[in-house]
Amino acid sequence: MSPQRVTARRPGRVPREGAPASAPAGAGAASAAVAGQGAASGQGAASAAVAGQGAAAGQGAPASAPAVAASPGGAFRSGFACLAGRPNVGKSTLTNALVGAKVAITSDRPQTTRRVIRGIVHRPDAQLVLLDTPGLHRPRTLLGERLDSLVRSTLTEVDVVGFCVPAAEPVGPGDRYLARELASLKSTPVVAIVTKADEASPERVAQQLLAVSALGDWADIVPVSAVTGYQLDVLADVLVGYLPEGPPLYPDGELTDEPEQIMVAELIREAALDGVRDELPHSIAVVVEEMGPRPGQPDLTDVHAELYVERPSQKAIVIGTRGARLREVGTRARRQIEALLGTRVYLDLHVKVAKDWQRNPRQLRRLGFYG
Repeated sequence: MSPQRVTARRPGRVPREGAPASAPAGAGAASAAVAGQGAASGQGAASAAVAGQGAAAGQGAPASAPAVAASPGGAFRSGFACLAGRPNVGKSTLTNALVGAKVAITSDRPQTTRRVIRGIVHRPDAQLVLLDTPGLHRPRTLLGERLDSLVRSTLTEVDVVGFCVPAAEPVGPGDRYLARELASLKSTPVVAIVTKADEASPERVAQQLLAVSALGDWADIVPVSAVTGYQLDVLADVLVGYLPEGPPLYPDGELTDEPEQIMVAELIREAALDGVRDELPHSIAVVVEEMGPRPGQPDLTDVHAELYVERPSQKAIVIGTRGARLREVGTRARRQIEALLGTRVYLDLHVKVAKDWQRNPRQLRRLGFYG
């Protein structure tokens, strides 16, 4: 038996005319879809529909949204969807899963994403451009202020916003803060996305649907798992439903518009984040100073990069005893870079101190964070 699809749609807010319908029969209003958690299976209640999650996980659902038939009337849709949420709610992992390739680095450390990353989903009926944004939070540094400003400007420039809240964590002050921010987007539909459904029981997911529903007047509410693939196709359908009709915005097959040099720097930072703790993750920045094929060896790419921290004590941690940790970082990053570039890679990596760079406007500009 195939897993049931569940999405809850608010009455009065509908996709653009001709868009694919995402809600199953009998799941019109959010109150109808997420109320009555004890209803018998097959009746469209949230608890019954979310119970299909276990089947999805057990069946090895794909990590990217499969192609679907064209929308009614054959109209092609294209546009932008911004994934927003507090730090560490799974936005980057969800972006990668929907695109079907790694376009954003991931880490269990909050505030891993530091720029708006575009991931492009190609379908026969649409082209969905996902904007993975830094986590919105109350900033404590100049870097934090600039990242928050970046997110807020992005929210006003997209066709639909996905508000991400993890299934296994109680709704907290950060979620409520962002919900209030999103309420000001009067002309942009906001889809609430309950992420990481694989980390919670079906009953817990149903409870979270109710809790998220109470946070605002969402256009839709969709539980998903980027790890198992649960409901990724449903989420893609929902987001596409709010895009305008129009031609593709990017060439077929292009998965991101991030420059390779930036992606390489991010892969090095991802490798450096693994295993560090306390404040160090926020203090790491990477700049690729030079990158290109080695003369006479087109199958070998030389990458020269600088890894910056804020204090000499942090530099010692990153380098490790006799350079052991830095070698581990280099080995891990090199494998990822080779997969990205499709060539062998020589990685020359050095660690430098840029004192309090997160609070220094000059250093922020040098590291690529512009106001």
